[in-house]
Amino acid sequence: MNLRAPQLRFEASDELASLCKAGGDPLRLNILRALANDSFGVLELAQIFATGQSGISHHLKVLAQAGLVATRREGNAIFYRRALPHSELFGGKLHAALLDEVESLQLPDPVQTRIAAVHAQRAAASQDFFARMADSFQAQQDLIAGLPQYRDSLLALLDSLSFADDASALEIGPGDGAFLPELARRFQQVSALDNSPAMLDLASQRCLDEGLENVQLALADALGEDPLSADCVVLNMVLHHFAAPAEAIKQLARRVKPGGSLLITELCSHNQSWAREACGDLWLGFEQDDLARWAAAAGLNSEESLYIGLRNGFQIQVRHFQKPKAASAARSLPNTQIEQELR
Repeated sequence: MNLRAPQLRFEASDELASLCKAGGDPLRLNILRALANDSFGVLELAQIFATGQSGISHHLKVLAQAGLVATRREGNAIFYRRALPHSELFGGKLHAALLDEVESLQLPDPVQTRIAAVHAQRAAASQDFFARMADSFQAQQDLIAGLPQYRDSLLALLDSLSFADDASALEIGPGDGAFLPELARRFQQVSALDNSPAMLDLASQRCLDEGLENVQLALADALGEDPLSADCVVLNMVLHHFAAPAEAIKQLARRVKPGGSLLITELCSHNQSWAREACGDLWLGFEQDDLARWAAAAGLNSEESLYIGLRNGFQIQVRHFQKPKAASAARSLPNTQIEQELR
C-alpha cells in the first residue's frame, strides 16, 4: 500500500489568526509599545518588564511568528524592534491598525522607570569608555573609520548645501575637535556639545591651538532641554554611542532651524562585535532605511546620501536630512543616493 505523508495547508486565515493571537496578550502589547522608538535585547526586556528570560523569549517568539517584530544581530546579541507593516500584503492593514492602537497605550510608570534605567546603563557604559580612552581616542577611531576616511566626502556634501553667510553650526560630540576647524571656516558661529569632560578638554585645546575664535564649547547633554539650535547640526560617528538612537534623532531634530540640515556620518550595519570593546560602540552601525525612517518620524526630509566603502570592509554612510521651512509632511524616502567606492 502506498502511503503519503499528509500535506500541510496554510490558509490565509492562519495569518490573521496569528496576528490576533499575538495581539491577544497585554504583555505582548506593552512589548510592542516599548519597541515603538527603540530596540532591546531579551535580557533588557526581561529587566524592563520584571519577567523571567524564558517568559520574554516565548512572547517574542509569538510576536515574531506573527511578523510583528524583527530581529537584528549585534555581535553575539540579538535585538528586537517592531516590524513595519506592509498594507499591500494580506494582513498588512490589521498589522498597521494594531500598531496604531498600541501607540495610544500608556506604559505603566514602573516600566517607564526601568526603560530609563536600561538607557542609563547604556549611557554609563559609553561615558565610562570615553573617560578611560580619551588619550587614545584617535587611535581607537582609526581602527574602523577615522575622520580622514570620510572628511572629503562630508565636506563635498556640506559645501553643496550653500548656507547663508551668517549661518550657524552645531556639532554634537566633537571628540578631539578635529572637524571644528572645517566648521569654523564655513559658518559665522559654531557651537559644540559633549557630555565627556575628557573629550571636551581635547577639543578645547585644539580650538586654542588653531585660534578658532568663533567656536564655543559646552559640557552638556545634547538631548537636554536647552534652546540651542543651528542651521546645520552635525554628528560624526556619534549616533552609535546614544542609548536610544531613534529618540536621539527626534530630540536633535528640534535643534535644527527651519530650512536647516542635520548631517549624520555613521557606519552601515556590520557584525564586528570587537568594536564594542575597542571603540565603546553601543550599536554596530545602522541600516540605511532605519535612519531614513527615524528622520521622517522626527519631521525631517531625507536628501542626499553618500556611501563610502573602506578597505577594512566597513562602509560609511553620510546622510543629509533637512527640516522643512514651513510645517509640512516630511518625505519618508531618500531622494538621491550616490555610491562611492574607495579602492
